[in-house]
Amino acid sequence: MMMQKEPNRADGAAASHSPKAARRQGLYDPRHEHDACGVGFIAHMKNDKSHDIIVKGLQILTNLEHRGATGADPRAGDGAGMLVQIPHRLLAEECAALGFDLPEPGKYGVGHLFMPQDSEIRAHCREIVEQAILDEGHTLLGWRDVPCDNSCLPDSVIETEPLHQQVFIAPGGSIDCASDFERQLYILRKVISNTIFDETEGRDNGFYTVSLSCRTLV
Repeated sequence: MMMQKEPNRADGAAASHSPKAARRQGLYDPRHEHDACGVGFIAHMKNDKSHDIIVKGLQILTNLEHRGATGADPRAGDGAGMLVQIPHRLLAEECAALGFDLPEPGKYGVGHLFMPQDSEIRAHCREIVEQAILDEGHTLLGWRDVPCDNSCLPDSVIETEPLHQQVFIAPGGSIDCASDFERQLYILRKVISNTIFDETEGRDNGFYTVSLSCRTLV
C-alpha cells in the first residue's frame, strides 16, 4: 500500500489520524471502518502452562469494553468466553472427588454444556447426550457441575441463565490417536445437537454445546 505524506500544517497543529478524517488511498477505504467485538490472545513462547496465562486472559476480557451488544442495562450483554487448553491436573482432582478417574491428557474428551434450567428438560438432554456417546462407540466417564458466580448478573439475565455442566468421555477401543478422537468428538457434537434440534423443531430449549474436545475447553 502506498501512503502519502501528510503535508505540514501552517498553524503547527498535529494532523488528525482519526479514521473519520482519513482519506481513501491505495487499498484503504475509510467507508470500511467499523466497530467490532474484540479478541485477545495470550500464550507462552515456550508452551509452558501456568495460571498466570489465565489471569492475563481474564484481564483481557476486562480491558475489552466492546465484547458484545449491550442493552439498557450494561451488565446484560452477549457475554464473553475464554478458550484454554484442557487443565488436566485441575479436572483430574475435581473428577476424583466426584468418584471417577480421568485417563492421561489426550485420552479423554471434555464437553462444556449449557443446560436448561427446567429439571425435566435438563434430565432429558442428559439422556440424549449419554445415548449419543454410547451409540458413537465411546464411554461416558462422568458428569461435573461447574461452580459459577452470577453475583454480577442482573435479574433479567439470571432468569434465563443456563446451568453449566461438563461431561467427560473416553474414546472407543479402536481410537488411539488424539486427532482421530477429536474428529469423532466433532461428529458426536453434531449428533447431539441435531437430535435435540429435531425434537424441538428448532426451538431453543436452553441446551447448547459450548465446547467438546480432547484438547481445548471453553
